[in-house]
Amino acid sequence: MADKKEKEVKKEMVTVLIMGKAYKVPADATIMGAIEYAGYQIKRGAGCREGFCGACATAYRLPEDYKIYTGLACTTLVEEGMWLAQLPAIPAQKPVYDIEKLAADVTAFQVIYPEVFRCVACNTCTKSCPQDLEVMDYIQAAKRGDIDMVMDLSFDCLSCGMCAIRCPAEITQFNVGVLGRRLFGRYLSKESRQLKKRVEEVKAKKFDKEFEELMKMTKEELKKRYYARDME
Repeated sequence: MADKKEKEVKKEMVTVLIMGKAYKVPADATIMGAIEYAGYQIKRGAGCREGFCGACATAYRLPEDYKIYTGLACTTLVEEGMWLAQLPAIPAQKPVYDIEKLAADVTAFQVIYPEVFRCVACNTCTKSCPQDLEVMDYIQAAKRGDIDMVMDLSFDCLSCGMCAIRCPAEITQFNVGVLGRRLFGRYLSKESRQLKKRVEEVKAKKFDKEFEELMKMTKEELKKRYYARDME
């Protein structure tokens, strides 16, 4: 009986190379789970590890495949022979600008991100996106000054940077999306009654007592409060 169980465990394991070193990990594990199973800890702050979503970007190759694949470690499953490396932060151009001095049209992109007009529509950015967003389409929308479409198509972007590292025109697509969403929020979105009400409550110091209470809590107390909260 013990031998049978041992064979089943071995059958359910695969070999992956993490940062160049081989490890046996569960075959049904995500890349993040495999990394932690191997004894590593993702300290950069991935969203499901008390950080921000999009911080577990991964580049990997598969056996006898010349392509470099990309994905998020939290959602991509391991495969036999996978060779992977973590990219917790992607260096990217991030200009400083005053949204009040920009117009909600194509001139904003011409001034802040002129490189978008080098886009050759190769669609590599879209193919690289682990969220399957139509990245090239919102870059083309930015070239037309279509703020609504930039906002809509980039809305679910996690800013992991996978699109930028594969772009031959060296565009930082995810930051272009951020600009589009900010322009939409500042100039084109309809007024939110709920938001207006909450801003008034903040100004009236309605939440000051609760905020002070949270600031005095230990990390463990905060975690307990966070996981005990009502979730939809």
